[in-house]
Amino acid sequence: MYKIIISFFIVISAVTASGAGQPDPRMGLKKSVRRQVVRIIDGDSLVLRDQTRVRLVGIEAPALMPDHSSHGRGVIGKRSAKMLSQLTLGKFVTLYFGGARRDRYGRMLAQLFLDNGLWVQGVMLKSGMARVYTFADNRAVVPEMLAFEQQARQHNRGLWALDYFKVKDQQTSAKYRDSFQLIGGRVKKVARVRGTYYLNFGADWRTDFTVVIKSAAARRFAKAGIDPASYQGKKIEVRGWLKIYNGPMIEATHPEQIVIVK
Repeated sequence: MYKIIISFFIVISAVTASGAGQPDPRMGLKKSVRRQVVRIIDGDSLVLRDQTRVRLVGIEAPALMPDHSSHGRGVIGKRSAKMLSQLTLGKFVTLYFGGARRDRYGRMLAQLFLDNGLWVQGVMLKSGMARVYTFADNRAVVPEMLAFEQQARQHNRGLWALDYFKVKDQQTSAKYRDSFQLIGGRVKKVARVRGTYYLNFGADWRTDFTVVIKSAAARRFAKAGIDPASYQGKKIEVRGWLKIYNGPMIEATHPEQIVIVK
């Protein structure tokens, strides 16, 4: 049995206290409507009084699933949904936007703030009830979200206590195909072919883990002042959807997916 201990009230107090003196994450975001939350779907989705469905942009909570044979993910998924319910159900939230406003399912993609200024995504991340999950068209306040996530990781809170969610070594990454993962390792070589960069982690690009940065994404890296070739020799963590294509691969569509460890 996996032991996951978390106190909602302790975590809320810690997040509120640690937020003092830090930059307000609402800066740079576009303020929208204030609405009451009437239903929780899971740990990163809810429904407003006007029946608008909202996806908490920038984070991913563990999926709701049966407890058995889920390596603890079923338990943490339920706790994540419960925390979001305790935070928001019946309360008013204000929606803020920092990128695309709707996804292909018609859900609003928003950062949520309570009337007392508490940042819902920040609480979920610091408590370990969610992890950072961004897209090229929704990259606002990523540094702030990563900082909250890092605090949860350092203390093995919530989902970070489970092996499934921990950073995987690039050498064993293939077994986690078709899932969202964090992969860590040292970039052995960076190759560029017709505008696409390949960050190779081993000697054989046909079997070893690779990060692919296509030409359109490379322009986003350049705009952020990052040359993909500069990752060569660096130890990094990359997050994204893990696929198998000439070995395990994650496509990096924006620079926030990659963090240099050292």
